[in-house]
Amino acid sequence: MIQRLELQTLTNLLKLNPVVALLGNRQIGKTTLARLYSDKAKKETLYLDMELDSHFNRLQNDAESYLLKNKHKLIIIDEVQRMPKLFALLRALVDIDRKPARFLLLGSSSPNLIKGVSESLAGRIAYLDLGGINLIEAKKSKISQDTLWLKGGFPTALNLKQNSAVYNWYANLIKSYTEKDIKELFGVDFSSVTIRNFWSMLAHNNGNIWNKENYAKSLGVTAPTVGRYLEYMEGAFLITRLLPWHNNSKKRLVKAPKIYIRDTGILHTLIKTKDMDDLFGHPCVGASWEGFVIEQIRQLKPENLDLYFYRTHQGTEADLVLVKGIKPVACIEIKLSNAPQISKGFLQSITDLKTKNNFLIMPAGDNYQSKEKINICNLSDFLSIYLKNIK
Repeated sequence: MIQRLELQTLTNLLKLNPVVALLGNRQIGKTTLARLYSDKAKKETLYLDMELDSHFNRLQNDAESYLLKNKHKLIIIDEVQRMPKLFALLRALVDIDRKPARFLLLGSSSPNLIKGVSESLAGRIAYLDLGGINLIEAKKSKISQDTLWLKGGFPTALNLKQNSAVYNWYANLIKSYTEKDIKELFGVDFSSVTIRNFWSMLAHNNGNIWNKENYAKSLGVTAPTVGRYLEYMEGAFLITRLLPWHNNSKKRLVKAPKIYIRDTGILHTLIKTKDMDDLFGHPCVGASWEGFVIEQIRQLKPENLDLYFYRTHQGTEADLVLVKGIKPVACIEIKLSNAPQISKGFLQSITDLKTKNNFLIMPAGDNYQSKEKINICNLSDFLSIYLKNIK
């Protein structure tokens, strides 16, 4: 079993908070992580899965009595978004007996899209976003960077030996999301064919600037409808919306976000690449590597750093800008080359944003500093050495 770094984070949050929500894709490992915590916890636990009728029915009629009867336990509720009426009750129960580790909620959709969560549990709940297996976790389990990049971070897919089996697993996952899961998670009735086409379009434009009018025209729907598609994909943890950094410069800045498929296993299945030869022969390979690096940094960055990109209409660009509060502290350029060249646009970004920590991240190779004092480093070392020291 691949050991998750987030187990310690989850443990720490439950020591301090009455309610913790563990959020992430379906089949990303939320239930496994919750069970690992349960096995190690000194407190007795009760596990309820809202996708099992027998468990759902325990809370359908008289949830208050049932939960009060088990108030001495840590109550784990899986796929909690299926019963949104619980949130108001949980607030009341927590207020009666406010102590840590009362409820662990597992969910496959963003709390912003579950009616009542933010309002009902404000001040009582901590959130933990569980992403896919990251590079540090993978290397500890002797999984190579290329394997993680190709197969993506879903534990089941990552443990499959044959690339064809990985491809088929993701194809079934995509089919489930487009035909059932999106509708069930958000109570919408979108066409499964349209959702699949939209997802495929996002994959082939991975890392590009978002233009909802172009997508709407291609799909034959309205721009507001395409906006809702994107909102639900983001709410199901399937895509990342990377926002542009704005400052007070008089330069003409790009103001639309860039969109990335969060998991490269899903991305590679959507663009029909089954192995590294397929991937390196595909025009999306550079964007795939860029998205992979950004997702790794997103998972492992310190909490006080936020992620943006920077681009002007004159061609100045930084693939990633790390911002602390309102101050950019690092510019990052991402290259799929172990002998990379620093672009003029990136150098201008550093000048514009006045960042002192600047990096060019490559797949592998020795680390060194350029004459412009830019740290040229491989991804693994950036994540394990440099990232935590950016201030």
